[in-house]
Amino acid sequence: MAHLTDIEIAQACRMRPIYEIAEHIGIPEEFVEPYGKYKAKILPGAAESAGKKPGHLVLVTAMTPTPAGEGKTTTTVGLSDGLSRIGKKVCVALREPSLGPVFGIKGGAAGGGYAQVVPMEDINLHFTGDFHAIGAANNLLAAMLDNHIQQGNALGIDPRRITWKRCVDMNDRQLRFIVDGLGGKVNGTPREDGFDITVASEIMAVFCLSSSLADLKERLGRIIVAYTYGGKPVTASDLKAVGAMTALLKDALKPNLVQTLEGTPAFVHGGPFANIAHGCNSVIATRMAMNVADYAVTEAGFGADLGAEKFLDIKCRAAGLVPDAVVIVATVRALKLHGGVPKTELAKEDIGALKRGLPNLLRHVRNISEVYGLPCVVAVNRFPTDTDREIDAVRESCAELGVNAVLSTVWADGGAGGVELAREVVRLCDLGDSRKTFGYSYPDEAGIAQKIEAVVTRVYGGDGVIFTPQAEKQIAELESLGFGRLPVCIAKTQYSFSDDPAKLGAPEGFKVTVRNVKVSAGAGFTVALTGDIMTMPGLPKVPSAEKIDVSPDGTISGLF
Repeated sequence: MAHLTDIEIAQACRMRPIYEIAEHIGIPEEFVEPYGKYKAKILPGAAESAGKKPGHLVLVTAMTPTPAGEGKTTTTVGLSDGLSRIGKKVCVALREPSLGPVFGIKGGAAGGGYAQVVPMEDINLHFTGDFHAIGAANNLLAAMLDNHIQQGNALGIDPRRITWKRCVDMNDRQLRFIVDGLGGKVNGTPREDGFDITVASEIMAVFCLSSSLADLKERLGRIIVAYTYGGKPVTASDLKAVGAMTALLKDALKPNLVQTLEGTPAFVHGGPFANIAHGCNSVIATRMAMNVADYAVTEAGFGADLGAEKFLDIKCRAAGLVPDAVVIVATVRALKLHGGVPKTELAKEDIGALKRGLPNLLRHVRNISEVYGLPCVVAVNRFPTDTDREIDAVRESCAELGVNAVLSTVWADGGAGGVELAREVVRLCDLGDSRKTFGYSYPDEAGIAQKIEAVVTRVYGGDGVIFTPQAEKQIAELESLGFGRLPVCIAKTQYSFSDDPAKLGAPEGFKVTVRNVKVSAGAGFTVALTGDIMTMPGLPKVPSAEKIDVSPDGTISGLF
């Protein structure tokens, strides 16, 4: 019998009306703004109406990703269904997928197999329009900036020092570097420009880190878009754009409620990339999940050196959150790939390669338990070709660090395949107050360069940082402007602890080169660009978009 695809499994699911999902977590009907039958926006104040103390926060992260696949979102969803199966009141908090990866190479972000959030077609495509609102707010600010220059430039903006880009939620390399404003005086001021993908926009980061509509408005006002001829920062507030931008984002800021295949409530809201931005869903949705459930399960993008580091050093710092347990997802296939096995040979048992790849996973485990002081468990996302001897080798290595490795079969078995993992997560949450052991990887008072060096040496395992002369000049300027105390968001390849995607496993003796440093003053962090990381990805030779189609009755196919 042929295996069903993810979309076929999702389309066969009998979803419960969204009002029932909201009622299950104590959200009254008056706080539910439906978008059709199976998805809704939840109004502010809904969490407070539940009248309970915040539940446990569980963070799901992963080893360094590979083309073999790890299944972090799938594990997040399956773990939540597993917790529900053992009688726990649970809620998922995930990011919204970007159209770039959906039509590109990575695919969607709604989980997979029998551990998905639904309706998966809606979630992976336009959903409730949040990303379009974010793109519109971003581009309104860009339009008002260029219009200010066109109308006389009263602020004295230096066109050579404009830092704000336009954005579109699509992988479109053609737009990375452009010249616009051509065609004569009436059509604007000619200048070099470019586009970011929407999930790399600072508006997305602001959106996800805001605690309320008032906080959103304040953060938008702090966004720096350019510098004057005299070197003074020019903000969105200076351009009088904040009110209109907030109006575009007002409804988008309400968290989206959907459900898993098994009817577990799920908030899917916001979606910054973790290799470019901070890789976490919105603070508002995370807090709402904690306030309506006893266990809120969330995930952070890519490996723990990116998503988890930024979740802990940026999001937790900004929102006062501390996870009670961390799940690190690994696969035998990915470990063997890190051990030097070609992708075509991963189905064969190879204990030697597995052991060569294990240091990658173990460095992530040590970071969570020793750098951040948090209890963790390794979830081994099992594939049919994994052997018992390979699984045992992973268990033994993790046990040497005092961490349990638990099998997860949620892709094939749904929540039933996540029950053992759920029980281990409950055990970790019951160990004690993680706030007493938790610490950041660097202190607030460290300078920008010192913070970057701390992440590289303490989290990545590198020997240090090489700052280009341009980066050194930018750091000095940002610190003179008062931004030195902000946390750092490092843009880096997701495929290695280093800034070189070819360095697999747990490389040592490397230095990370920082070529550019800028401030996201609204989001509240500085950004360090390393390697050849791009804020506008491109499509692969054969994009996923080529496989997607719609039948005459409107049924979508090929969407994973």
